[in-house]
Amino acid sequence: MVDIVSPEKRSRMMSGIKSKNTRPEMIIKKGLHRLGFRYSLHSSNLPGKPDLVLPKYNAVILVNGCFWHGHDCSLFKWPSSRVEFWRDKIIDNRKRDTENHRKLREAGLRVLTIWECSLKGKERLEPDKVIDMAQKWLFSDNDEFELRGKNNGTC
Repeated sequence: MVDIVSPEKRSRMMSGIKSKNTRPEMIIKKGLHRLGFRYSLHSSNLPGKPDLVLPKYNAVILVNGCFWHGHDCSLFKWPSSRVEFWRDKIIDNRKRDTENHRKLREAGLRVLTIWECSLKGKERLEPDKVIDMAQKWLFSDNDEFELRGKNNGTC
């Protein structure tokens, strides 16, 4: 399939996509802050620069976009243009995610991954439910947890 916009316009559009302070990330940050949690953001001394670092709970929270991380949900669809470029990019992102996750766990940190689909799309949960589940996980003994749309898991 041919792209319907010029390469210059596509480049401008793609460069406008944020990697920090995304809408899902802001929902999580504001919700946890409202409940009294304090955290640092995008710590450059940790693998992958986790979105939120909560030292008191020995935990990090990753808020992942489903497209950029190739999540297996309704929000992810392989692009039909520049197929090889996107396949390589998303596969590299997944490999980097796996390696960073391993390094975080080796450093003794607990890891919560919150997927964009938990807050967006047809399978989304209520934001308060996502915040509540994140809070329960922070107070739990679980080392890892993943929140996704229509998540039936418990902490």
